[in-house]
Amino acid sequence: MRIPFLPAIILMAVSLAADGYIYRVLRRRCTSRIPSRIHLIISALLILMALVAILIPRRDGDNATLLAVMWMLFGFLTVYVAKYVFVITDILACLPRFFGHRRLRWLSWTGAALALCVLATEWWGALVDRFRTEVNEVTVSIDDLPAAFDGLRIAQISDLHTGTFGTDTTFVSHLVDRVNALRPDVIVFTGDIVNSRTSELLPHTAPLSRLHAPMGVYSILGNHDYGDYANWPSTIAKKANLTLLKSLQEEMGWRLLLNETTMLHRGSDSLALIGVENIGDPPFAIYGSLPAAYPDLSDNVTKILLSHNPAHWADSIASTPAINIALTLSGHTHAMQIKVAEWSPAAWRYKQWGGLYHDADSTHALYVNIGAGTVGFPARIGATPEITLLTLKPTH
Repeated sequence: MRIPFLPAIILMAVSLAADGYIYRVLRRRCTSRIPSRIHLIISALLILMALVAILIPRRDGDNATLLAVMWMLFGFLTVYVAKYVFVITDILACLPRFFGHRRLRWLSWTGAALALCVLATEWWGALVDRFRTEVNEVTVSIDDLPAAFDGLRIAQISDLHTGTFGTDTTFVSHLVDRVNALRPDVIVFTGDIVNSRTSELLPHTAPLSRLHAPMGVYSILGNHDYGDYANWPSTIAKKANLTLLKSLQEEMGWRLLLNETTMLHRGSDSLALIGVENIGDPPFAIYGSLPAAYPDLSDNVTKILLSHNPAHWADSIASTPAINIALTLSGHTHAMQIKVAEWSPAAWRYKQWGGLYHDADSTHALYVNIGAGTVGFPARIGATPEITLLTLKPTH
């Protein structure tokens, strides 16, 4: 979880300005000075909490440190986003004064009500929506799909970020039960099983080991899985962290695809399942190689690709006739953990941020799963944890 210095300074300045405005409002509009004093005390404590969270060396600490920072910043931001809403609305309510009219009191009260609604929504996302798993059933049509794979059911999960749940396995266990209840033929996990260190996964290996599908459970690595978001005493320690992650997935019964391909067989037909290590847009490091995973990408074998970052599909696969990959499954975006009326702020960065997409000639499909866990802030506002059940059908 990176906190850039300049944006942090700007955030603090804006927050202090909002506090000053609200303090003046309380002094002018309340007959008692108690509300303004309470506001000052609470604001000071929140600012202090945010400064402590920003200054804690997160990359050197363990998962408990990361969780503490995450919750402190979330608590701070939920209050101050609500304050910003009130301040902006109240300023609008005061604009008529410049023209000799009275303040629009109804608008000030509306701003206060909106601020409370925003605060409630943010905490609903942390306490309820973050655990309200949804199953999205999607049918994908594929040209020349082998007959035996007509109706193949693939369950996709992604971005668990197990460290965010600490040692509480309740949600992960519930997720596993939901996936198994779908009775998929294949289960795939498209990366980011931890936040920064493999040790986060240890409490959750037992429930994740219960994932079962007749044709296997397959996984790939995401940008958070390499240990790049932690400081290590040596290169050897960082490599050992990744080695442990690989061995834990093997012990869980998962087949981790590291720039490699496995063939799925049904009767006399086969389908190639390709898994690449992380390939994406800056600043995310590139570890993957699609040609290494499958050298002849133009052959006529039906292929499904697991690639964590959807930018890989947009940049290198979509509308590329020489690459015959019918379907790519990705995660990574989380829909920025906010979705309102099928829109997400993730759209500002990724054109393909959640759901099913096709390129211009409809020969390459992409499905982006918005993930099951959280990172950065421990809430999902509208963008509830996703399990995707994809059913393959031939194009008629």
